[in-house]
Amino acid sequence: MVGKGSLGERIFDKFNIVLLTFIMIITLYPVIYVLFASLSDSNALLAHTGLLFKPLGLNVDAYKAVINNPNIVTGYCVTLFVVIVGTFLNVFVTAISAFVLTRKQFPLNKVLLVFIVFTMYFGGGMIPRYLFINDTLGMGNSIWALMLPGLISTYNLIIMRTNFQSIPDSLEESAKIDGANDITIFFKIILPLSKAIIAVMVLMYGVGHWNAWFDAMLFIRSRDLYPLQIILREILISNSTDSMIASGAGGDIEAIGESIKYATIVVSTVPILCVYPFVQKYFTKGVMIGAVKG
Repeated sequence: MVGKGSLGERIFDKFNIVLLTFIMIITLYPVIYVLFASLSDSNALLAHTGLLFKPLGLNVDAYKAVINNPNIVTGYCVTLFVVIVGTFLNVFVTAISAFVLTRKQFPLNKVLLVFIVFTMYFGGGMIPRYLFINDTLGMGNSIWALMLPGLISTYNLIIMRTNFQSIPDSLEESAKIDGANDITIFFKIILPLSKAIIAVMVLMYGVGHWNAWFDAMLFIRSRDLYPLQIILREILISNSTDSMIASGAGGDIEAIGESIKYATIVVSTVPILCVYPFVQKYFTKGVMIGAVKG
């Protein structure tokens, strides 16, 4: 039978509960503030100062303006394509590379690993990278410039390689006795036993693609290829809400523009927030692989 613990332990537990609750509130409140602000009346929001605990008069004109903006729709389509296709390519190529680096019979795996780890600490810089991708590879103003140059993350590759190494060699040996080659072992043994780490890779690469904007700013010149984050950046930093206001609602232009900024943040954030709960149970397990040796 488990006891209640000493007085010090009970005080420590209550202190932890209070502290973690406080951290949760200050972490969650900015999200709640943005949501309430996006649903508030524009003029009331502009006149309001201080904290916000409820919408200031329910108003969805800002969301109508965001949805009716063709740039948002186009940006969503581009971002979804980059996230889906890019994440698939990232995970697939990373898995293949990690599998190759675990092959004991492959003579160059250690040499390749040294070169791969070297890229974590040393890079060519932004200008050589721009010249290489834009001129040498000819990917300037191409959506592939947002996916192919960063196809493999060295950190993710090392995590996946560590996961593959934790799979017992006896499984591969028994498969080879039955006539399986490396391709069969990879697709029918390694990948099915690595669902947790694959889910973590999907989350890491997917969130990275969803939030990425710098490469698009460097390489993309056509507005119809702008991802969602570039559109969001224009709205928040350049304050370019005039076209959205014209197609949205009447009223004070400055006030409506403020509401549109918050509504755009919500629209661009909700999809990734909806995906995270489905893979969070794998996250801790995946990132801890290889952290503890015993």
